Amino acid sequence: MNHHTLPPLGLALCTGLLVPWLLVRARWAQQVPRLALAVWAASGALFASSVALLSAQLMLPSRTGHRLSDALFALQMPPAERLLHLDEREYVAAAIAAALIAVPVAGFARALLRARRLRLRHAATLRLVGRYDPELRATILEHEHPAVYCLPGRSRRVVVSSGALRTLTPPQLAAALAHERAHISGRHHILVAATESFAAAFPYLPLARHGATAVPLLLEMAADDRALRRCSRDALATALYALASGKAPREAFAAGGPSAALRMRRILTPHSAGHPVLRGMLTIATAGLAVSPLIIACCSFPN
Repeated sequence: MNHHTLPPLGLALCTGLLVPWLLVRARWAQQVPRLALAVWAASGALFASSVALLSAQLMLPSRTGHRLSDALFALQMPPAERLLHLDEREYVAAAIAAALIAVPVAGFARALLRARRLRLRHAATLRLVGRYDPELRATILEHEHPAVYCLPGRSRRVVVSSGALRTLTPPQLAAALAHERAHISGRHHILVAATESFAAAFPYLPLARHGATAVPLLLEMAADDRALRRCSRDALATALYALASGKAPREAFAAGGPSAALRMRRILTPHSAGHPVLRGMLTIATAGLAVSPLIIACCSFPN
C-alpha cells in the first residue's frame, strides 16, 4: 500500500474521532464559544479534505503519491503541463477526490438555498401580518406568547411578539434584540447550513453527530456574549427566562428555546477556569500531535 496514505488517514482519524471526543468534554468550549466554533469548522474542512486526499493516495503508486504529498506540503500546484499529461489512474484518483469534496459542498449549497427560500416565504408573511416599529428597528407580530427571533440573510429582520412587549422590561427587550442582531451580524445561518450538510454527508461520523448538537448551542452562546457588550447579565438572563417557552420558525434564531436554562446558568455563573483560550489551544495542539508521527514517517520514506 502507498505509505503516503498515512498522513491523510491520520488526519481523518484525528479530526473525525479524536477532536470531537475532546471538544464535547472540554469545559473551555462554552467559555470561549467562538474558538470552539472555529475548531469545529476547521475540523470539518480538514476531515473532508483528508478523506479526498486519502482516496487519491489509495489509487496512486508510491512515487506519484510522494509528488502529491510534496505539492501539498509545499502549498504549490503542479505545473500546467503536468496536469495536461496525467495518466488514466491519476485522472481517476482526481475524479474520486473531487467527488468526495463535491458531496458536502453541494449539500451546503442546497441547505443554504432551502433555508433562504423558507426565510423569504416567512418574510413575505410578516409583511402582511406584522408592522414595522422604527424605534425598535423590529417587526411587531400580534401574538400572546412572548417571543423574539430573527431572520438572517438577505431577508434579515428581527421579530418581536406583542406578548414579549407586554412581558419584557425595556432593559430585557434591549438585551433580547441585541442577541438577535448578533446572530444576523455574525452570519450564524451559514455555520448552521454547513453543520446540517456535513451531518447529512457523514451521518455516522462522531464529528458530524456531535457537531450537529454542539454548534447550534455554541452559536447561541456566542450571540449571548456579543449581546453582553451592550446589556447587563441580569437583563439578558431574565429575558431568556421570560422567552424560554417562546417558539420560532425552524429557519430563524430565537432568543429563548430549549437551551435557555443552560445559557442562563452560564451567564450568571462566573467562569472558574483561569485561561480558557490557553486550554483551547492545548486541546488543538493535542489533536495535532496525534497525527505528527504519521507525517514524519511518510516524509522519511520518499520512495
